[in-house]
Amino acid sequence: MHCLSPKMVCETKIVAEDHESIPGSKKDTIIVSSSQMWPSLAGSPPSPPPPLTPPKEDPRRDNVYIREFHPSEQEVVRRIFYEGIMERIPNTAFRGLKQQPLTQLLYGLLAVMCFVVTKSFLLTCCLPIFLMGMRYYFSRKVILHYLDCALHTDMSDIEQYYMKPPGSCFWVAVLDGNVVGIVAARGNEEDNTVELRRMSVDSNYRGKGIAKALGRKVLEFAMLNNYSSVVLGTTAVKMAAHKLYESLGFKHVGVVEHYALPGMTRSLLERMFFQVRYHRYRLQLREE
Repeated sequence: MHCLSPKMVCETKIVAEDHESIPGSKKDTIIVSSSQMWPSLAGSPPSPPPPLTPPKEDPRRDNVYIREFHPSEQEVVRRIFYEGIMERIPNTAFRGLKQQPLTQLLYGLLAVMCFVVTKSFLLTCCLPIFLMGMRYYFSRKVILHYLDCALHTDMSDIEQYYMKPPGSCFWVAVLDGNVVGIVAARGNEEDNTVELRRMSVDSNYRGKGIAKALGRKVLEFAMLNNYSSVVLGTTAVKMAAHKLYESLGFKHVGVVEHYALPGMTRSLLERMFFQVRYHRYRLQLREE
């Protein structure tokens, strides 16, 4: 029987950068040479044993493993989370504009009006710089409020919010003894789903399949606990995050335009210079 986890005041969806193809759920195989498996043919002189040399490590293989969060890792987990959120400021301000044709049209009209009113090429050319500066300012303002909200709710006490309630869990990815990635799961008994949340990988360790390993851990948790599906929501701008979710098997099920994050005032200026799209994903594990 699943138990509801404490209600979160705000929710944060982290952008994962890694989007290589998933190797599947097969277990790693042990490769043994034929000389080790078969003795020499009868009558033939035995070959001298090969010199004992330490096995060469595959440089492409990283000893990454996923385990449950420990309270002593609270600070490093919060750092990874904080840095992952801060990366979203320039992405939302600049890359996000590509996904907003109406905003682009508005900025174009403002440039035309600026030239008509001032008759100045210099001011007209400076207007885009001003608009991008305003986008960065409001992106930073809103996301810092968003971050502050998260750091004072579930990320303030991971043990209390994720490790103690049944149906929830928090994992860390460890590489060479260092915590380099995080992910959380929160169960919902009402619709028998589990939500993937807080996924983030240290920027110094991306491209190693860590994000996929974290995502698969949540899927494994969902199957072991007999959840019917795994859901997630993201305001990610980079396509890498969406490719990662799709490679894990998630299906895009909807998008909310002009999504309101915690801390937004919805003022006219804020709506003009800050817009995000909220994408919903779902992975159906079994039919109810």
